[in-house]
Amino acid sequence: MADEKASVAEEVERVARDTQLVDDKAATHLKEELQASKQGGFIPSSPEEKKYSRALNRKFDLFILPFCVIIYMFNGLDRSNLGNAQTDGFTTDLKMRPEAINTATSLFFATFVPLQPVSVMIGKKVGQSTYLGIIALGWGVLTLSHAWVKTEKQLIAVRLLIGVFEAGFYPTCVSYLSLFYPRFDLAFRIALFYGSYAIAGAFGGLIAYGCFRIDGHLHGWQYLFIVEGAFTIAIALATPFWLAKAPGQSWFLNAQEKEFAERRMVLDSAANLDSRFKLSKRDVVEAMKDWKLWAVLPFNILASVAPQGFTIFMPIVIKGLGYSGPTANLMTVPPYVVGAFLLLLFAYSSDHFRERTKHILVGLLLVIIGLIMAFSIPLNQPAARYGGIIVLLSGTFIASPITVAWLAGNTPEPGKRAIVLGINGWGNLGGIIGSELFLAKYGPSYVWPLKVATGLVAVSFVGYAAYYFELRLWNRYKAKKIATMTPEEIEEENRNDVRYADKKWTFVYGV
Repeated sequence: MADEKASVAEEVERVARDTQLVDDKAATHLKEELQASKQGGFIPSSPEEKKYSRALNRKFDLFILPFCVIIYMFNGLDRSNLGNAQTDGFTTDLKMRPEAINTATSLFFATFVPLQPVSVMIGKKVGQSTYLGIIALGWGVLTLSHAWVKTEKQLIAVRLLIGVFEAGFYPTCVSYLSLFYPRFDLAFRIALFYGSYAIAGAFGGLIAYGCFRIDGHLHGWQYLFIVEGAFTIAIALATPFWLAKAPGQSWFLNAQEKEFAERRMVLDSAANLDSRFKLSKRDVVEAMKDWKLWAVLPFNILASVAPQGFTIFMPIVIKGLGYSGPTANLMTVPPYVVGAFLLLLFAYSSDHFRERTKHILVGLLLVIIGLIMAFSIPLNQPAARYGGIIVLLSGTFIASPITVAWLAGNTPEPGKRAIVLGINGWGNLGGIIGSELFLAKYGPSYVWPLKVATGLVAVSFVGYAAYYFELRLWNRYKAKKIATMTPEEIEEENRNDVRYADKKWTFVYGV
């Protein structure tokens, strides 16, 4: 086993060195890529290699991705179940203020968001596959404990602790997936992963509908927390034993497949093999100074108001259309299903055409149209207003996962990439904005919150469009630098560490 591991490492190190070689043809090709902002990455060299790569993807799709999807689905369930519980009289039964849900949600995100980069760094040190199981177990136990909450202070304490455990899950899991799939196979897999959050909304409504109809000694919302918490704990316990640590250590691959899995990731990012398992001080510093992260983060936050904020309160908004508690939860299912389908369609198209910006902008446009329909159609037309919510949800989940794949593809150094994706998790600040917008006092129409959300998403739309032109300008600036360099100087640029990762003149930013 040790000999096999050493052999894989030696072969991949050889490939890493070869990717840094530059001749006249390679130099010309690089200049053309920079001028056109056409990003490379792993491209199979023959039909046989393409077939082999797809077969390898299918194995990862079977053994790695589904487990991540299931855990994140329960993450979504455990985060959004307060909205479901409220439709069954959660705050009324416990004699809490109706605003207690908003307060608990705001404080959850206030804990959740700043801890994300720290949690990602811990996960990198502990081992990402092991860490994912540990934190899932923590929030599963806390979800279960909701069933015995008695006061508003206890609710807030539990939500704060859930925020601590959930903080690192999404960016750590995305960083983990980026170890297995080349950049233009990644967006669709992240969409499948992120789409489980949308599916969680649909299942959440179905589970809530079933739990609220249980005729027992407990309240329906108590059964909801018990069922969802117990399933999360069961999945978490199996996670560290099932998920592989890295492509070359996948228990379900043979020696040849392990070598190819590692080699194609080196070809995709031109990163040194060993860096994938280490986190250096320079990774942290470079991530904190990464302009392309800070340029897109504000707009990612605004785009996240819909998926992170509105979706938590959607059962309450739908209930305001005149539907009963159980029916309101059931009515959340179709919008989530449509949202999940559109997300997968857009992500597949984004990978296929190797393009990110236009796909995100179309998704945000759907959100804006849906929000306008949701607040402009009067309450006495519930069917039409509900249609607006479906349009809104159809575009809601598109921007975030494609943004993540975009940032991952533009950050070739795995250590830095983990920190960048952790900081990008601050997009969840949109959840705080949403929890402060959708207050009970604005019900049942919620016109004001929907109008404000429309304005915020519109700003996000403009910001993403501007970000596209920023990246193109940087590529043209790099092209001018490369135009004055010989193939030998370009090769030296690849090898030295004066500029780091994506800052190298030879790296093309994808748009």
